[in-house]
Amino acid sequence: MVHCILTIDLTYHVEEERSPGTYVADIAADSKLLDNVKPSDQHLITFSQFKRKVAQLFNITKTGKLYTAQTLDAEDLCTFNKECSRTMKVVVNKGTSVSKILKIKIVIEDINDHEPEFPMRNVNIEFDEDIGKGAKRSIPNAMDKDIGFQNSLMQYKLKSKSGEPFSLSVSKRADGISSLKIVLKESLDREIKDTYLLQVIAKDGGSPAKQGILNINISIIDVNDNPPEFSKPLYNVSIQSTHHKSKPIIVLSVTDADAGENGKITFHFSPKTSDLSKSYFQLNKTNGNIFLSKYTSLSKKKTYELFIEARDGGSPPFSSIATVLVNVINQHNNPPSIDIDYVNAINDNTATISENIKVGSFIAYVMVTDNDVGQNGEVSCDIKHDTFKLQSMGSKEYKIILNKPVDRETQGHYNIPVSCQDKGLPPLKSVKTLSIQVTDIND
Repeated sequence: MVHCILTIDLTYHVEEERSPGTYVADIAADSKLLDNVKPSDQHLITFSQFKRKVAQLFNITKTGKLYTAQTLDAEDLCTFNKECSRTMKVVVNKGTSVSKILKIKIVIEDINDHEPEFPMRNVNIEFDEDIGKGAKRSIPNAMDKDIGFQNSLMQYKLKSKSGEPFSLSVSKRADGISSLKIVLKESLDREIKDTYLLQVIAKDGGSPAKQGILNINISIIDVNDNPPEFSKPLYNVSIQSTHHKSKPIIVLSVTDADAGENGKITFHFSPKTSDLSKSYFQLNKTNGNIFLSKYTSLSKKKTYELFIEARDGGSPPFSSIATVLVNVINQHNNPPSIDIDYVNAINDNTATISENIKVGSFIAYVMVTDNDVGQNGEVSCDIKHDTFKLQSMGSKEYKIILNKPVDRETQGHYNIPVSCQDKGLPPLKSVKTLSIQVTDIND
């Protein structure tokens, strides 16, 4: 039995927003696979890719030239990721035989095509004329759709008239997003001046840099604002994967020193919380209780990270962020999932081979997925057939090769069941049938 681990063989970079058909690289040259092949035999070496989702983004010619298949948008493909990349499997054929499988990583480079944007152009805030120095008022932060580190890196600057008693405070929240506050530097006198107009400028790190502007209208009146406060910044809770949906996972404790609407708190998922996590958990907006909303596949992930925002009813509202880590103790055992890619596919379920194909030739690539933990996720596979053989390629990856010659006149079609079973108690098994047609030659 052969064991090997597939790693990235080549890495390429291409800028986003390039037109379809943009040249990326020459895989044949970079892989040096032709270096030891006679010039007269080099036409026998051809390249192709498995028809998976990444094939919609890139094309590869038989000679190994790699091109874009469509206009790539890093922000659409890789939201919130600092690096946007895709991995494709390239089959290297020598004649009718597969000689190698290359794993190619393509990094889609972000360009600075978005400017920082505030959720609104203008915001109104208020200060009590009797309030002391150091008082703060929250204002919304800007967001930049660019995913590159420099292009999405933002700096904030306060623009005001000389001598005005305000400064800008910038800090990071628990979800990594900037928290902006206007800070009072000096005492106020409403009889001298009762309104101020400031601007906050958000500038990204691109070259050239792009910027967004937020206008801040400050009214000097008698108000009393305090942000909500969680009892602690991080909550860590463990649940069984069979936890009942009607029972709260956790009850969050939050206080706000303000009265009336300024002290009325509502709870929300921060934008940093992933869509996957939000699909499994439900947040009561009024009291902050967190419940399971579904648990059919909860065991596929061991820990879920929720960023909870407590927001008061002030104008503008104050908010605080706490992180809730939900650790799932798996009590489920799910059957393995089998995925087969054919070298020469007619459709999703059928492949063809020539009757003169050599013994040992690569027929199909098998990948098994079982997201259970422990022995429930340990899988072994086999096929019971004399003509074909299953060989391991590493963790949950196999290849099907020809074990002995075929003759279309003797048998023109094969149905081969691929069986994969985990080590749970009881063990669960999945079977997927590989259909192979033998094509005729003039023998």
